[in-house]
Amino acid sequence: MVKRAFKYRFYPTAVQAEQLARTFGCTRYVYNRALAERTRAWSQEQRRVTYADTSKMLTGWKRDAETEWLSEPSKGPLQESLRQLQGAFERFWRKRAGYPKFKKKGQSKDSATYFSNCFTYRSGQVRLAKQSEPLDIRWSRPLPQGVTPSQVTVSRNARGQYHISILVEDTITELEPIDRVVGLDAGITSLYTLSTGEKIANPRHERTDRARLAKAQRALARKEKGSRNRAKARLKVAKIHGRIADRRRDYLHTLSTRLVRENQVIAVEDLSVRNMVKNRSLSRAISDAGWSEFRSMLEYKADWYGRRVVAVDRFCPSSKTCSVCGEVASTMPLDVREWACRCGVVHDRDVNAARNILAVGLTVAACGDGVRPPRT
Repeated sequence: MVKRAFKYRFYPTAVQAEQLARTFGCTRYVYNRALAERTRAWSQEQRRVTYADTSKMLTGWKRDAETEWLSEPSKGPLQESLRQLQGAFERFWRKRAGYPKFKKKGQSKDSATYFSNCFTYRSGQVRLAKQSEPLDIRWSRPLPQGVTPSQVTVSRNARGQYHISILVEDTITELEPIDRVVGLDAGITSLYTLSTGEKIANPRHERTDRARLAKAQRALARKEKGSRNRAKARLKVAKIHGRIADRRRDYLHTLSTRLVRENQVIAVEDLSVRNMVKNRSLSRAISDAGWSEFRSMLEYKADWYGRRVVAVDRFCPSSKTCSVCGEVASTMPLDVREWACRCGVVHDRDVNAARNILAVGLTVAACGDGVRPPRT
């Protein structure tokens, strides 16, 4: 059994939209106020505030005459915002993320999470707490038979679209084991090059809409701040960005599903995308490729279906190592796309790199993650 979320779009009534807007605002306020209290307590008193402390604070805020409007929405989303803040601090303490930031209206994603005691699911209808009508959900695919949702998250994106994510426990049947393996070399010209020699085209979704996006952004810059025309222009920019993201996500889902179904072991490079996007010449193309999102898709799908994804050390000299004799070239500039080894083999740079990534990945898979190639 795995926990799996099914995301659908829904269309709220005017009353529901107003209730959700208030809920989004309250969750944002609770998150920001709890963050301010925790920051103040540490900076002034060197005292660490826990989740339980902020939960007690929330009870007091609801009783305060100035913030008694916090009692209007369901209590579930407000408590969840405190849990999210606790998670943000835990990631900060483990040095996996920076210090938590305040949420800003219009810049942070609006969302609210309801647990099983704050919503009902009957006969294919979801009804949130303190709402009299069920949500008008577009069921693009059915939920698994016999499941009971444990929580739902409603959200509104920058395009004004509402989505609901329904979390359930589902049984996923693992795929039959196969003897095919593959190595992937990430790139810009080709999104990925496989060790089989196949090159996956890079659709470059952002570049396709770059002219439309630039035009919309110029129009937005000319609008007066706070005006209705600026709000309309901002919505046009958000729609273009959303279209780019939707197409990229769909393409990566299709590719990752195909690779997981066709291969038992998938070897990939452990790339530091955060550092790579600091290169101003390549940052836009790297961001558009979605390498981090693609790897995440590969990993959770491989875990579902009994496959394995192996990450190869980013310092592995995959491009300049001959995949036939193992000799390592002294230099390999980026503009060199083909090169000849002294053993007489002429290599395509990307195909050769993918084959080396596969070889190292199979070694790591067989001997453990402690095995790493020497850095050169």
